[in-house]
Amino acid sequence: MRAVRIAILPAGVALGLYAEWAALQRGPLEQAATSGDVHLAAADFLVGVVFLACGLVAWTRRPESRTGLLLIVTGITWFLGTFAASGRSFYAALGAVFLTLHRGPIVHVLLSYPSGRVNRRTERAALGVAYALAAIAVVSTTAEGGVVLAVIVLAVAAQRFLAAAGPQRRARLPAAAASAAFAAALFVSAITRLAGSAASVDRGVLWAYQIVLVAIAIGLTLDLLLHRWETATVTGLIVDLGEGAEAGTLRDRLAQALGDSSLVLGYRLADRGIYVDDRGREIAVPEDGGDRGVTIVRQDGEPVAVLVHAAGVLATSDLVRSVAAAARIAVANARLQAEVRRQVEELEASRRRLVEAGDAERRRLERELRAGAERRLAEVETLLEVVGRGAKGGFAEALAETKTRLELTRAELQEFARGIHPRVLSDQGLAAALRDLAGRSTVPVDLVVPETRFSPPIEVAAYFVCSEALANVGKYAAASRAGIEISSIDGTLVVSVTDDGRGGAALDAGSGLRGLSDRVDALGGRLTVTSPPRKGTRLVALLPLT
Repeated sequence: MRAVRIAILPAGVALGLYAEWAALQRGPLEQAATSGDVHLAAADFLVGVVFLACGLVAWTRRPESRTGLLLIVTGITWFLGTFAASGRSFYAALGAVFLTLHRGPIVHVLLSYPSGRVNRRTERAALGVAYALAAIAVVSTTAEGGVVLAVIVLAVAAQRFLAAAGPQRRARLPAAAASAAFAAALFVSAITRLAGSAASVDRGVLWAYQIVLVAIAIGLTLDLLLHRWETATVTGLIVDLGEGAEAGTLRDRLAQALGDSSLVLGYRLADRGIYVDDRGREIAVPEDGGDRGVTIVRQDGEPVAVLVHAAGVLATSDLVRSVAAAARIAVANARLQAEVRRQVEELEASRRRLVEAGDAERRRLERELRAGAERRLAEVETLLEVVGRGAKGGFAEALAETKTRLELTRAELQEFARGIHPRVLSDQGLAAALRDLAGRSTVPVDLVVPETRFSPPIEVAAYFVCSEALANVGKYAAASRAGIEISSIDGTLVVSVTDDGRGGAALDAGSGLRGLSDRVDALGGRLTVTSPPRKGTRLVALLPLT
């Protein structure tokens, strides 16, 4: 193939020079070639050379695309058609066979760019008609034949462009513009023929046609070499992948960047040898070909993911490599984020277990105090009563004083046990515990609490939020009234404690509220305090019930 590529340009140039020489030959009854004819022959030669050179460069630099080969074929058929202008019958007869044949491969380029391949039956049918018209010069050179070919090119090019999305649409935009220019040149040529224009006008139309062909060849070749649509696709993909999780799943972002809503992304499970989607469902990987393409994303030679997409979305090897590299980074990033989320979940679960273990320890201490120390104090009090029945004088007074102090000790012990964990909370639930708490408050408390039972960690957290808030009301708020309202909204327990005091409370103002915030956070909830000066305080805890 290297030898073929090396030989194409000099062989094509030789063919072109010979064809232009033949075209300038005149028959015995014709006038000699004028300077205008020479200039037109030079321009004609330049058109053919441009097609050959552009085709050779495109074929060498982008061999996966057939565009280069089609441009070379266009250049060769262009030179063969040049023989038709000769005044000698042999050359004229040869050229008449190829006079408009170059239109077939050029239409092929326009309707298959950038891959040089067509997949749809409508496109194949359009190409068949185009080649047939191009091969039959007596039809193609008529105004009607030119109009038919122009309509075919415009319709199919517009359909291909509108049906594409993402990188496909960006890739087909230059071809769509080139198709419009080519069709316009055919329409102008047809109009001048129908109008019976002068020879000078026909010559001007021919010059314009040649300029359009040269622009098409150079423009598509440069676009093919620069592959700007691939750069735009990869850039857009990297930008999308750099967005946070709110931008959607990795599959959604890949689908948007590539313009393929049917795209499927599968992660490989090495131990099972299958691919699963982001929900863990196994996906079927079709055979590569047909209307679906398969791109394997590899890391260190091992498959880590697969992209199942519409055929043609990743039409070139460079785009495949670029998208695979970006997807590989994204997959690694997704895995890292999944690992971080797993560790965060483990940390949150650990914090929750610590809170629950602390609550369990509180309950154990409360039970031991009631079953141990408080019971023994009750026994001592009973003994004092028995002894005191027969006591007289100073001894009786001493026993009475001892009994009084014992009762105070029992009361303090009961209060301490209640602070560790109120027994009524475990036995009767949150509503009863809060009624008991409100009854011991230093200010009147309005209660709105459902009788519903909740899980022990949630009830304990809600109770201590209310307990700490009422303690702060009694110590600092100088309030005349407080309120506690508890409700369940959309799977969340909302605990609200308000007062009409002087305000100024903050989560970072003391260890009590900070400790409550840590407890609520450990359960996956959130604690907020709103306390403007002289307008009271509102403390709200949101506790998830699931």
